[in-house]
This record gives sequence, structure tokens and C-alpha cells, in this order.
Amino acid sequence: MGLEWILLRQNMIMVIYMAIGYFLYKKKLITRNGSGELGKLLLYIVMPAVIIKAYMVRFSIQTLWCLGISMGAAAVCLLLSMLVSWLVFKECPIEHFGSAFSNAGFMGIPLIQTALGDEAVFYVSSFVAFLNILQWTYGVYVMTQDRENISIKKIVTNPVVIGFVIGVAVFFLPVQQPFILTTVVGAISGMNAPLAMIILGIYLAQLPFKEILKGKQVYLCAVLRLVGIPLLSMAVLSLLPAKYNMIKLAVLIAAAAPVGSNVAIFAQINKKDYTQAVKNICLSTVLCVFTIPVIVGIANVLWR
Repeated sequence: MGLEWILLRQNMIMVIYMAIGYFLYKKKLITRNGSGELGKLLLYIVMPAVIIKAYMVRFSIQTLWCLGISMGAAAVCLLLSMLVSWLVFKECPIEHFGSAFSNAGFMGIPLIQTALGDEAVFYVSSFVAFLNILQWTYGVYVMTQDRENISIKKIVTNPVVIGFVIGVAVFFLPVQQPFILTTVVGAISGMNAPLAMIILGIYLAQLPFKEILKGKQVYLCAVLRLVGIPLLSMAVLSLLPAKYNMIKLAVLIAAAAPVGSNVAIFAQINKKDYTQAVKNICLSTVLCVFTIPVIVGIANVLWR
């Protein structure tokens, strides 16, 4: 089965998870506050576990070299994404933030893990860590237009960043991890895809479907996030040799993920249009079911 078909199949599974969240909210089996608590579980426990698990691999110079390549590729693609988003949406903070920062952790990593395996998650974890750092610096500035709101404390205490630091330490330590620890971390990390998609389904249920489809900005943001930025990222990643194809595909999938759910959180914190943020998340998440396999299919043809 081709990689694009594996991704399409996994996306369909994600849709089922979202449908469960949608059902739970519509039947009042979970509230908006309840989804917020699930979000905290995802952010503070599950996502760090995913990253730490990815770094539980045997150290080698070759692996370290590839990790450096993946970090460089992630940094370039994220900077490109921010630049393009600024050029298109510099007067629209919600769409600027949303198009710049993908849902690489909660949507991208499960897809990467299914399609490419745990090794690829190891290479893309730096993308997720950089993404979170940039959201709490550049992203905060986009939302507030005030550099004083940028908090170094929030960066260094970010659960994903902490997970990344612990993961890198585990990678360098010349000791075998205890079986109990690897089992617990592995089991918790397995919750990532279902939990993240259930929460997105709850987001989706909070708006009438017709409301999601209203507004030119929402469509423009979705096109930029799902098509424009991934194609530009693909062009940049094509500069790397074919022997790094796994790294290239992992970073590309992360760059092609839909609008990240943090845009709604940041909008709420900074008294911006929360409903508009949720619309961007929902529309791009629904459309990415089809766009990600197409983008990866094109890359597969070009990078053979």
C-alpha cells in the first residue's frame, strides 16, 4: 500500500475519533470545560510522553547527525511558514497565527507514526518543540502586538519543551531504560491520536456546520495552511539528498498538518475572536483528510 493511501486510511480513523468527540458534546456527555480538562491531560502528560518515547533509542553518531539534519529542516520550514503567513495575514492575527503554526503534535505525529514508524517521530519531535517555543514568542506577539507579553518562564515550563529536553537527555544517556518505564511511557503516548481527535471533535460540535463554512478568510487560511505552505516546504526539503527521505517526509507531514488548536486557546486568553479561531481549526482539520495524502503523494513522486 502506498504511503498516501496509508495516510488517507489513518485520516479516516481520525475522522471516527472526531465523530466520537462530536457525539459526546452534542449529547451533553462532556462539556466545554470537560474538553478543556482533557486538553490539559493531552498537553501536560500525553504529548511529553510521545516525545520522550521517540527519544528512547540507541545513541549513534549517524542518528545524532540525522537529528541535526531534522532540526535544521524543521527550523527552516517553520521560519518559512511564519514569513508567508505574515505576508498574507499581517492584519489578521487569528489567521496569521493559525496559518503559521500547524497541528504538528496532535495531528502530525500520529500520522507520521502510522505511516513512517517511531524512527520518524524521533526526527520530527524537534519540529514540535520549536513550534511550541515560537508560539509562545512570535505567536504571542502576533496576538498582542506587545513584546512585553512574551514570557520566557512560559517557554521553559512548557510541557512539550520539557518533554523534548528530557527526551534528548534520555537519548544521550548510555543506559537502558527500565521495562516498567518504557511500558508506561509507551501506553500513555498511544493515547495521543484518539484524545487529540476527540477534543477536535468537541471543537467541531461547538459551531453549526454552516457557520464553519462562512467567511473568505477561513478559506484563505485553510488553503495557505494546507496547500501553499506545504508546497513551499516541499520545495525547500527537496534540497536535501534522497538518503534523508524519511526525515523529509516526516517534516513535510508536520508542515502540512491543519491549523493548530492553540490558536483558539491564544485567542481566548488575549480576548480575540474565539469563534473565528475555532472555525479555522475545524475547516482545516476536515479538509486535511484529503490534502495531506495528496501533498505526500506529490512528494513521493518527486523524491524517488
